[in-house]
Amino acid sequence: MAEDGDRRRHRAPAATTQRVENGAVALAVVVAVLVSGQPWWLLLAAFLLFDLSALGYLRGPRVGALAYNAVHNHTGPALVLTVFLVTRWAGHEATWLALLAACWAFHVAVDRALGYGLKLHDFGSTHLGPIGRARRADAPAP
Repeated sequence: MAEDGDRRRHRAPAATTQRVENGAVALAVVVAVLVSGQPWWLLLAAFLLFDLSALGYLRGPRVGALAYNAVHNHTGPALVLTVFLVTRWAGHEATWLALLAACWAFHVAVDRALGYGLKLHDFGSTHLGPIGRARRADAPAP
């Protein structure tokens, strides 16, 4: 049991750092959307769309974690933004790609800032620590 407490203490600074940096990413996305004159409310309107990846849990925890983790990282938004930039460089305008990347990055960043990390062996176990029932079960007894 003491070993579990040690792991929590060592993980806490890294998890806190990731939560803070993702809060900064979320803020940067909001500012970028506002400065570019795009509708800020799209960030909120599209927010839950990315959580549809959790439907993979209907097929089991392994498929669920794979589907969830595939969508809940910054790789997807970075690739979509790259496609937007290459498209623009080629002389075509596809602002919707930049908006998609912004909405996606915002979702991932807000989730991480709130402590919802990449899923491990079940939905409640993440790389940032336990969430939900798993967090309550992991809490030290009074």
